[in-house]
Order: sequence, then C-alpha cells, then structure tokens
Amino acid sequence: MMIRSVLSDPMLRMLAGAIALAAILPATGAGRVAAEWVVNAAIFTLFLLNGMRIARSDIAAGLANWRFLLPLVLWVFGAMALAGLGLARIGEGVLPPLVAVGFLYLGALPSTVQSATSYTSLAGGNIALSVVGAALLNILGVFVTVPIFLALGGSGEGAVGFETVRKIALILLLPFAIGQLVQGWTTGFIARHKPKIVWIDRFVIAIAVYVAFSGAVEQGIWSRVDAAAWAVLSGLVALFLLVGNLGAWIVGGMLALPRRDRIAFLFGGAQKSAAIGVPLATILFAPEAAGFIVVPLLLYHLFQLVVAAPVAGRLRVRPAAAELPPQATARSG
Repeated sequence: MMIRSVLSDPMLRMLAGAIALAAILPATGAGRVAAEWVVNAAIFTLFLLNGMRIARSDIAAGLANWRFLLPLVLWVFGAMALAGLGLARIGEGVLPPLVAVGFLYLGALPSTVQSATSYTSLAGGNIALSVVGAALLNILGVFVTVPIFLALGGSGEGAVGFETVRKIALILLLPFAIGQLVQGWTTGFIARHKPKIVWIDRFVIAIAVYVAFSGAVEQGIWSRVDAAAWAVLSGLVALFLLVGNLGAWIVGGMLALPRRDRIAFLFGGAQKSAAIGVPLATILFAPEAAGFIVVPLLLYHLFQLVVAAPVAGRLRVRPAAAELPPQATARSG
C-alpha cells in the first residue's frame, strides 16, 4: 500500500520520466544549449510564482516566532549541512567525487514547502507554523545554500564566480523580488490557478532534472557508478534520512516545543527541497557536473516520500484525546 502511494505521486513519476528520457535521448550539443535556455526561463517563472505565493504577512509572522524559527534555521542550514559534509567524507573513495560532494549540497538545501506542510497536516501538527517555517527556509535557502556549500569546501567542479552570482541574482532573486512587489495584484490569480501552478512547479523540476542528468549520461554515469557504489549511495542516503528525522524530533523535544509545533519542526527539519536544489544546481554547475551532484538529492526525495507517510501516521493524535487534560485522559483509559 505504501509503495503504491509513493508510485502514485505525480512528481515522482515526472522525475522518473525525466531521468528515463535523459538516459535514452540526452540533450547534447546544440540541443543542450536550447534546453538550458528553456530551463533558465522555467526557473525564472518558478521563482516569480514563489514570490507571488509567499505572503509578506506570513514572513513577518514567522520572524516573530523566533523560538521555533531560529532553531529550525540552525538545524537545517547548520546541523544538516555538517551531516552532509560528514557523509560526503565517508563517500570519498567509494563514490565518484561529484556524487560524494552531492551529500554536502543536499545538506545545505532548505526544506520543501509542500511535503513539509502536507505531512505536518497528516500528523496533526501546527500547519500554519509549518507553512511559515518552510516558506522562510526556502527564502533563506536562495541566499545561504551556496555560501554554506562553498564555505564547507563543496565547490566540486562548479565555476562559482561572478557569472554564477549574476545568474543566481537574475534567475532566482530578481523574479522572487518582482513577485513580492506585485503579489497585492496577483493574489486572486494565484488562488484561482493554484492546481495549474503546482504542475508548473513539477514541470520546472522535471526539465531541470532532464538537463542535469543528460550531462551525467554523457559523462558515463552508468559505467562510473557501479552496483556496489549504488548500494553505498543508497545506504548513505538512508542514514542521512535517519539523522534528519530522528535529529529534528530530538531537537524539538529538547526545545520543549508543544507537540503540534514539534511535529512541524520534524517535517520542516527533515525534508529537503528538490524544487530549490535541482534548478539551483543547473545554474551553479555545468550540466556534466550537476547531473552527478543531484543524484543524492533525487534519491533522498524518493526515500523521504517512502518514510514520511508512515511516520506522520504514527504521530497522528486524535484531536478529542489531545484536547483532554492528562487526568481526564487517564480516567477515560
């Protein structure tokens, strides 16, 4: 049942289709140049829509709840980035260098808004806090993911210079700023077309995966990553997922967060965003490098879909029981 629900996920099917298309018909030569223009335009559109969707009032409300937000930021961009660095070091010598570097890149990414809030809702957590926290993490991710990645020594083969900074500013930051400026006039449009906009998100991620993975296919990923390396890679991704989930839950307990807020902290702290990670990788790295670096992210995305639903189910609390004081709950038992 769990596997069936994962396979029914539209985003997962689109990612699988993009990888399969890149394996069969990779974008090379002039085709790659055209594909890169398309993906850059698509990423610009994605971040323009993000700017329109994330309300300025939500940002202000999230900043006010520093007791939840500050530890979440430190966990996502601090502890998880260091965990990614550790796994990258473990993978050195076993995995291709760029795949190992991909763990550091994965660790420096923000959480995903849609999955974090969906599973928070399923588990009976604080949905409003989850939305604000995940949205703010995504905003911060645009600014801090690359500096954290570089500060921890993860440049890989990416040409991180003025040209890359210019592309990030023009393709990510500028459209987001425009979206924030015009959102007062676009709120109704976004609300009316929300289902279609979700499909735009998926299309952008899928085409970015296609371009990145085309480069990896051209560089011989299937021969450079053998069966033993895939097994090690899967094991490290599973370990990272365990660290993310268990660590976020423990930290939420140490902070003495209310249970509903602790659930929001768990899913905000353990999820990782392919919507930020894949497009950013296509800007930050050449396609032949990006295709290898995003492999841990793509596997993590699959694994977190498999794990998050049953975790949310176990954390779910019956509202009526949760609202009773402890003495009343004991008597009712």
